[in-house]
Amino acid sequence: MARLTKAQREWRPGMPKKRRSTKVMFASTVLLLEAFVAFFATLVVFGLRRGEVNPALILGVGIGLSIVLVFACAFLSRPWGIGLGWVLQLVLILTGIAEPTMYVVGALFAACWWYGIRAGIRIDRENAKRDREQAEWDASHRGEADGDKPVN
Repeated sequence: MARLTKAQREWRPGMPKKRRSTKVMFASTVLLLEAFVAFFATLVVFGLRRGEVNPALILGVGIGLSIVLVFACAFLSRPWGIGLGWVLQLVLILTGIAEPTMYVVGALFAACWWYGIRAGIRIDRENAKRDREQAEWDASHRGEADGDKPVN
């Protein structure tokens, strides 16, 4: 028998589905794209600097960063999750030490991160307002769907 999640255990018929955060969705997308870029940048540095630096160090740090970027997505809904994302933006920019092109790539991803967070917060605020207004409208027009008169 499969175990139920907390949300599944607490669900009752007729309950509205909780809206997912757009900010978290945008932030997760940026972090996952960065994980792919970090992985491929690791392969580039491995190919270019294999004779200069220990290959195990290159692969370990690069793949480790990719894994951390993926796992950071799980913490974005926590209060400190966005701060962790900013730290990872700085780390990605600092990978330019190994491959100078990563300064530009990291800065561009940091700009994407900033915009995704900013736009996500705005959209989440608009969605919350829309949901509140819909609930008020539904409450004031309850029964109209059944052919009854408005509650006003």
